[in-house]
Order: sequence, then structure tokens, then C-alpha cells
Amino acid sequence: MRDPILEEIESLRAQVEYHANRYYNLDDPEISDFEYDRLLHRLIDLEEANPQYDSPTSPTRRVGGSASNTFAQVEHRVQMGSLQDIFSFEELRDFDRRVRETVEAPSYVVEPKIDGLSVSLEYRDGVLTVGSTRGNGFVGEDVTENIRTIRSVPLQIPEKLPLLEVRGEVYMPVQSFEKVVEAQELEGEKPFKNPRNAAAGSLRQKNPKITAKRGLDIFVFNVQQIEGRELSSHSESLEYLASLGFKVVPEYKAYGDMEEVIRDIEAIGEKRGDYPFNIDGAVVKVNDFAQRELLGSTAKFPRWAVAYKYPPEEKETRLLDIQVQVGRTGAVTPTAIFEPITLAGTTVSRAVLHNQDFINEMGLAIGDKILVRKAGEIIPEVLAVTWHDPDKPSYRLPDRCPSCGAALVREEGAAAVRCPNISCPAQLVRSIIHFCSRGAMDIDGMGEAACQLLVDQSLVSTPADLYRLAPEQLIGLPGFARKKAEKVVGAIQDSKKRELSRLLFGLGLPGIGEKAAKLLAQRFGSLEAVENAGWEEIAQIDGFGEIMARSVQDYFREEHNRNLCRELQELGLNTTEARPEASGELEGLTFVLTGTLPTLTRSEAAAIIEAHGGKTASSVSKKTSYVLAGEDAGSKLTKANQLGIPVIAEEDLLKMTKGGTER
Repeated sequence: MRDPILEEIESLRAQVEYHANRYYNLDDPEISDFEYDRLLHRLIDLEEANPQYDSPTSPTRRVGGSASNTFAQVEHRVQMGSLQDIFSFEELRDFDRRVRETVEAPSYVVEPKIDGLSVSLEYRDGVLTVGSTRGNGFVGEDVTENIRTIRSVPLQIPEKLPLLEVRGEVYMPVQSFEKVVEAQELEGEKPFKNPRNAAAGSLRQKNPKITAKRGLDIFVFNVQQIEGRELSSHSESLEYLASLGFKVVPEYKAYGDMEEVIRDIEAIGEKRGDYPFNIDGAVVKVNDFAQRELLGSTAKFPRWAVAYKYPPEEKETRLLDIQVQVGRTGAVTPTAIFEPITLAGTTVSRAVLHNQDFINEMGLAIGDKILVRKAGEIIPEVLAVTWHDPDKPSYRLPDRCPSCGAALVREEGAAAVRCPNISCPAQLVRSIIHFCSRGAMDIDGMGEAACQLLVDQSLVSTPADLYRLAPEQLIGLPGFARKKAEKVVGAIQDSKKRELSRLLFGLGLPGIGEKAAKLLAQRFGSLEAVENAGWEEIAQIDGFGEIMARSVQDYFREEHNRNLCRELQELGLNTTEARPEASGELEGLTFVLTGTLPTLTRSEAAAIIEAHGGKTASSVSKKTSYVLAGEDAGSKLTKANQLGIPVIAEEDLLKMTKGGTER
């Protein structure tokens, strides 16, 4: 007799999968969210109490499996190549002419080009066994546990094919992206720049439970390998994948005439802002697989497909206001507030106006109509004034600080104006937010809202005040119950262990970013040594010039800055940094990093380079020894090729460093 608990588990799994498919793939739910959650949590409880019935295809895997410390490499038996980008319809007609020189009467399939992260899903005997990233096309990362959290990915398919490998695009829907960014901003974290970066960052989380909360989705658009079934065309393969339960790329259509293809691309472009996901183009593929074989591929791209890229989207809107913000260094920045518009899949209503000179060049006034676009599909920017009220003069920045009332100053030769009051409340809040941020002291729970609250309550007026806080001072403040108060104070105390470079960056030395702070810390080894260094000595650091060096010296000449450093030392913060002992393989070599690497983040790769005696730089020049390039490498790769600088992949770096001791 079968165990009744196992029977209930199997029944619940079937119910949860059925209703998940109705909700996530068919957009036609039959039960309420509450009822669905009740079924799912009952299943979770039963599985936790009965681990002997664990199954890799259980829908509970979608809420996140066990944490992983690293991603194993996955070799792609079928290369996950990229497509040639084209930017005009004339290039598209040239593509059609080249195709017709080889095959007769080609049919083309047109698809929206989803802006996400390309992945491979491998099924054996109908069960998902491996999910991996594209990587460099030949080797990717094993992200199976994270892939399983995506609810539209079938954990098993109805046909038990010996092997099926499909390629898809993991993306973050616009609505999910907006929620994630809002949460990041509340926590004081650096928000993702766009949905594509958000999808990539979320899929590469070491803890699948975090991935599960990010609302990722997927569209499948290609069969890479299949055993047990014959397919003759792309459109047939998409229909077949849909029948297996895959969420295939939407609105694909087949055409026999290139002018029809062009009209469809134009139609997709006109409604690109209406999709609940980002697209950055349209893909055109030869439909017939036999014709694809005849056309073949170049070393870089298939000859049977191209990606048409849309120009940056521009929209007109009305300028409602110009808000002035004071940053942590006192710089005053004007920001345009305009009627909300949708660009590149996200709603925008703000854009930085930089300075008074920028405003004057445009002749910008409140009430004007302006043209806005997203630079690089990421940052909103005002391009031009399309209508100006002739009776209104250009906007002028205020003469006094909007936060403290101090007279603003503009240094000779500088574009920005500043508030000179070091006690300005706006500067204080921004400096505390910066001190607690991820790149600096990385204090969990001390986001923008929490920093603002503690300053408003007069509990914090300098970074040192943070380390004097007790849970009792926070309990009862908005959002602070006892548990959170204790957690935040604990996180503050834990941050005392951070290395000196993070402390230097958190202190906000003018002109000193994360990398420069690291160089300072490694060169001098202690906070006291940095404080007492002259600018000439600081300027000897590779990457520093006289201006940066004098900026460091001037900061530590200020008595209140030196007093703050003494307080932090007395409160127990670490003020030293040990430089990793270089093994010498890369001594004297300078590397520039670009693109997404298969298994390492750029910071991890930079750490390996520096640990082996090498240096990293942000731009390519004749002094660059190597460019380390990954997927989606951009202008830096182009410049390296122009200058004849050697380009290496991640595997080359690991060979040069005998595997990379800092991984």
C-alpha cells in the first residue's frame, strides 16, 4: 500500500504545477492567489517533514534551493553564438540578397529581440537537468538551481525525449524591475541600471532564494539539440516547444518577402514601449533548417540570421519643474521634473540637467516642451527644447543653498556651484548614506530612508555617531521594532571589521572613488600613514595625479576630518589594510576589463590580476598590456583591436595566473 503522505505530495505537486501554468504561461488563472499560496505552503510543509520524497521536479524548487558558493562551468556542445547587428533597412535588404544568392525562395521568421540574458535549458528523458548561461558561447555557468525558480520554466515536459536542449532569454519584466529598484533604493543599495542588468544580476545570485524573489521570466526561442523527434523549420520548432509547455518568444511571424519583414519590424518598433518587457530590436531568421545548413556561418555569426537594432527612443514631454539637490560634497545639481513618459520599457519623469551652463545652452524654462531619450537605453537625458515660451527667461539656479540657506559659490573654472557649509543638513544625510552604502561600509538595513530618519531624529550627525547607537534608541521609531533595531545595530558593529579602503571611500574624500581608495590603502597600509602623507608622495601612486593627491592632503588637513578619524579609531574600526602579496606573474602588466565574463565578476577578475602583481585600468590606451573581454564587450574591445592590443578571455587569464588564487 502506498504511503498516503506521498500520494498527497504528488497530488499537491500536480495541482500547483497546473495552476502555475494557468497563471504564468496562459494568463488565465482558475483560483485566487490566496488559494494557490495555501496549496504551495502545504506542499512545502509536507516535503520538509518528509525529505525522503524530495524531487528535483517539485514546484517547491521555484522558491529557491540550497545556496551555492560558486558556479560550475558548463561546456556548450552546440555553440551559443551571437547575431550580426544591423541598423538600417538597406542592410536588411543586403542580407536578403546574400541569402537568395545561396538558396531559393527563402522564408523568414521575425521575432521581437528580448533584452535579457541568454541561457540554455537541457532536458534528459523529459526532466530539466542543467540550466546554464551563454558565457562566451562555448562555456557558460551552471545556474540550474536559479533557473528552477523561474515559474515559466517547465521542470519536466510531457514527452520523455532522450535529449532536448533549448535556448531562451531570461528577462525581468518592467513591473518586476520597478519593484526591485524601489526596494534597492529604500535599502540604500545601488539600483540596477536597467532590466537586462537586473536579470543578469539576479540569475547569477549565489543564493537561489534571492533569485526567486526577483520575478524573472523567460522566452524560449530556439532548439539547440533534440533526439527522438525531427523538426524541419524554425516556426515548426516554436509550435512544438509551445506544445511542451515552454513560453516561446511572442508574436513571431513568417514571411516570404523582405518588404513584409520590414513592415513587421516597423510595427514591432512602434509598440516597443507597450510590451511588459524590454526589447532592443527584432530578429530575422531563415525559417527552413535545410536552407540554414546551406548558408552556414562565419567565424562570428550565422549567415542565416541578423538582429535589427532600433535607434534610441525619443519622446516629447513638458517640463514641470526643476528641483535642486545638494550632494554629499556640497555640489548643487539641478534635475528636470517632467510629465512621465515611457522610454525603453520603463517610466521616467526625471533627468539630470548637470549645471547652469547646460541650462543656458538650451534656453530651458519651466513649462517648455522638451525632447528626452535614454542614453545607452539606461540614463534619461534632455536632448533639446522643442517649444519655448518667449516670455520666459532661462531658469536660474538659486543663489542660496535650498537646504541650509548658505550663499552658493562657483569656483573659478568650475561648472558646478557648491554649498560651502560643511554642516549643511543635505550634505550630512548624503554623506551618511554614502558611508553606509555597499561600496563603502556596506551596512545592511541602513538605506536612504533609515539614514534620513536617524539624522532627522538628531541621533546621527557624523559617521562616528552610528557606532554609538544602541537598539533602545531605535525601538519605536517608524519601521523599527526590536528585532530590526537589534539587527541594524549589529550590522553597524560588524562593519567595524571592513578594510581600510572601504573606510577611506566611505569618508567621501573628494575625487576619490572605490579604486583610488583601494590604491591609497594598499600603498600606505594604515589610516595614520594616509593622513600624514604629503601630496607629492601620494601623487607617486600609479593612477593618481597632482589634483587627486592634493585633494587627499587637503581633506586630512581639515581639523574636523582628523577628529572624525580619531573618533572612528577609538570606536574600534579597523584602520589598516594588508596588501596581497603579489606572486609576480603579471608584474608590470596593465589590464582593461570589458563585457560579462563566464564565471567571474569584473571585481573578482581585477582582484586576481592585482593579487598576481598586475594593474587594472578603466580605459584602453597604448600603455594597456591586455584587454580581458567577455560577452557583450563594447567600445573598449573595438579600441583594443584598433590599437593592436592583445585581447584575452577569462580562461587565458586563469592560465596566466595558474587558476586564479583569489577566486
